[in-house]
Formats: sequence, structure tokens, C-alpha cells
Amino acid sequence: MFVPLLLLFAGSGCAALIYEIVWFQLLQLVIGSTAVSLGLLLAAYMGGLCLGSLLLPGFVSSRSHPLRIYALLEAGVAVMGILALFVTPALGHTWFPHLLAALSLLPGTILMGASFPALSRLCKTSSSLGYLYSANIAGAVFGALFAGFYLLRVYDMAVATYAAAAVNLTVAAFSLVLSTKTKPEKISAPSASSALSGFDFKNLTFSPRLRVSAVIYIAIALSGLSALGAEVVWTRLLSLLLGATVYTFSIILAVFLIGLWLGSSAGSALTKRTQNPHLAFAACQILLAVWIGWTAYTLAHSLPYWPVDPWLSTDPWFNFELDLMRCAWAIFPATVFWGASFPLALAAAAPANLDPALLSGRVYAANTAGSIIGALAFSLILIPAIGTAHCEQVLIALAALAAITAAITLPGRARLATAGLALFVPFLLLFTVSDVPWQVIAYGRRMAPILRGAQLYDQNYPTTILYRGEGINSSILIAERAGQRHFYVSGKAEASTAPL
Repeated sequence: MFVPLLLLFAGSGCAALIYEIVWFQLLQLVIGSTAVSLGLLLAAYMGGLCLGSLLLPGFVSSRSHPLRIYALLEAGVAVMGILALFVTPALGHTWFPHLLAALSLLPGTILMGASFPALSRLCKTSSSLGYLYSANIAGAVFGALFAGFYLLRVYDMAVATYAAAAVNLTVAAFSLVLSTKTKPEKISAPSASSALSGFDFKNLTFSPRLRVSAVIYIAIALSGLSALGAEVVWTRLLSLLLGATVYTFSIILAVFLIGLWLGSSAGSALTKRTQNPHLAFAACQILLAVWIGWTAYTLAHSLPYWPVDPWLSTDPWFNFELDLMRCAWAIFPATVFWGASFPLALAAAAPANLDPALLSGRVYAANTAGSIIGALAFSLILIPAIGTAHCEQVLIALAALAAITAAITLPGRARLATAGLALFVPFLLLFTVSDVPWQVIAYGRRMAPILRGAQLYDQNYPTTILYRGEGINSSILIAERAGQRHFYVSGKAEASTAPL
């Protein structure tokens, strides 16, 4: 019974990522190809997932058949996905196009968010919830690559949307068929509407178990905040190195999701073997800080200097393979630990006899709520205010804070040791973070062949950097060499004082 559930939820993840990539292109056409488009997309997408995961346990009785509810949700996603294709462009001519265009995506994402707690009622353990989450990400990996490298390359946004809707409807149909052959077990837990189970109304206090769960919700929210913040920052930097195209976006997203998938699978397996998921969750955040430091070092000192010449091959697929390897080298390790964080948080936050939909909904909502803040804060505020290098230091600090928060749930000595380690290791890593080389902003994807060809010239005429800045949408550089000034924007030369 559990294997069909995994396949169904993998189908949901596939459709969801097709929609996300299509909506990214759609918002770029409606409100412009800017960081605002990405920020609004992630906020609407994650906001809907958060609302859906919170609302379903309270509005849908645990007595309803989970597969029938799931089928209705999937059919609803298909309808809302098709409507968004037509409604969102029309809203571009209104008074508030940015806000209304983002809101037009919200109904579909709310239904997507509700699907996880709906299916969760068929899971008996927190490790089963973790495997379900992992299957969803596995489908998302395929959806990201399928949309970016086939549907949008060969066809258009309409065909890609219809393909995603077809997947939703197929999943809905199989769910209905499966519901006629299965009878879900009755949940002997408190009802889904008992959001305050564990609250003593007589003494106005929360039970120790509920307090522990609340701390884990905060920690997983911090983890989600750092994950989406990292996705924004690393997409910005990798787009300079690889080129700002839909293919680059799809590759980065696919590598990110593959790491989450493998990490969530490993984390789910670990929850079966560990007697202390709280300690495992805290340790995961400390290791996450280490790997964020690795990515920051790699993006500044390794990837820019790979001797890669994109002009050596006329076949783009060879370059795509290379780009995939470069992305994996830089960001894959950290994504594994973000993936492992979710099932470990589920195990750490799980009270006895709690409705699985309520448990998964709370943890999923906390994670996505942090993701919303991370997407908006880093894309619209932090990158233009403090730059990508300092943003990576903030990411390390957030991982450390998540580890310290999780350590609160541990007993005395373990708490002190874990919190001390979470302070000491990330503090050292902060000093390893530096800006990417100025040549990345100047030459972008062509950095290696340009540096090789200009090596002797640069020795005789060194370059002086007059200005370097990072805005919401672009990174710019003004440099002077041999008495001539050059103006670069995100890897391209836009102007110079050189004679024609």
C-alpha cells in the first residue's frame, strides 16, 4: 500500500515543479525579468504551501478517506494551474500587477500544500512521513529537468501547463481507484482541530512535550529560511558563472532538489535507528553550517578558476553536463543536510498519538514559513544591502542558530556541548567567506578563456577596480586598464572608453 502512495506523491512533485518553472517564465513576461519576479514567485509558492498544510487538518475531518481528499486536491491543482495561465497575464494591466499576479498563483499552491497532510493520514510513523516527503522531491527533480530542458525548449508555457495538469489528473484518477480498494485506519489521536492539544486551560500552561515541539518548529523554520536564502544567493552567483538562462535555473533547481531527496531519504532511514532525533537534528544543522562554508569557498576560490572554455563545443548538451557537475560540486553537500533536516524534525516534534496530518502540517508549515522569509529577505533586501558574501555569512549564522535552538530540547550536558559546538564551528567559518573574483562579474561564463588569453596583457597593464556593487537585479563593475574604463553588468561588457 505504501509504494503506490510514494508513486502518487512523486507525480504531485513532478507537476508542482513544472508549474513553478512555467510560472517563473510567466511572471517574467508579466512584471519583468527581475529579482522581484523570483521573489514574488517563491513567496506565493511557499506561502500557498504553508497555508495549505496548516488549513487542511483543521477543515477536513480525519474520518474522510485521505485518498479521496487527495484526489480532489490534485484535480483542483490542475484546474487552478490552467486558470493561472490565462488569469496572470491579464492582471499585468491592472493597477497592482506585481501583487495581483502573485496572488493569482496562490489558490493552486494552497491545494499543493494541503496534499502532504492529506496523504500523511495513511502513514503510521514519522519515518514514513519522511519517505513520503522524499518521494515528492524525487518527482520534483524530474519535473524541473523535464520542464526546463524539454517542455519549454521544444514547446511553450501552455503545453508545459497542460502537461502538468495531465499529471495531476492522472494522479487524481489513480487515487480514486486506490481509495476503493483500501480502508484507512481510524486515528485514535486527538482530532485535527485540536490545535491546542497539550495546553492546560486550568493552569494556563503548555505541556513539556508541546514546548519541545514548539522549539523544533522554530528550528525547522530557521532551516527553511536558510535554505531558500541560499537558493537565492547561490542562484545569483551561479547565474554569473553559468549564464542567466532558464537552463541554468533548471540545473540549479534540479541539483538542489536531488540533494534534498537524498538527504530526506537518509534522514528518514536515520529516524528508525536513532533514539535521540533531537540530537541528530541539531548535529545536522552544525554540519549544514560547515557545508554552507564549503559552498561559499568553492564559489569564490574554485569554480571561477576551472579551466572551462564554453566555446570548445558547439553541442550545448556537453556544456549542460559540465554545468550540472559544477553546480553539484558547489551546492550539493549542503542540500543533502537541508533534506535530512525535515524528517529529523518530524521525528523530534512528534508527540504520541498526534494526528499525522496535524504533525506533518505543522512542521511543513513552519519550514515553508521560514522559506518565505528567506526568499523575500535575501532577494529584495539583504543582497543589495550587504552583498552576497555577507549574505553567505548570514546563512552560516542561521544554521548555527537553528542548531542552538534544537539543542534547547536536549538534557544538560548534551545541551551545553551541542550549543558550544554550534557557536564555535560556524564562528570560525565566517572568516573563510569572501567575495567572488571581480572577473566573474566582468566576464561571467567566458572568464576562463578570457583570462588565459589576456594573461600577458594583464601583467603589463594591471586592472584597477573603481567600483563594484550588487543590486536587486544585477551585479556591476567599473574597471580601468591601460587608461581605458570599462563598465560590466552581470558578466557582460556594456560600455567602455576604448576607441572604436
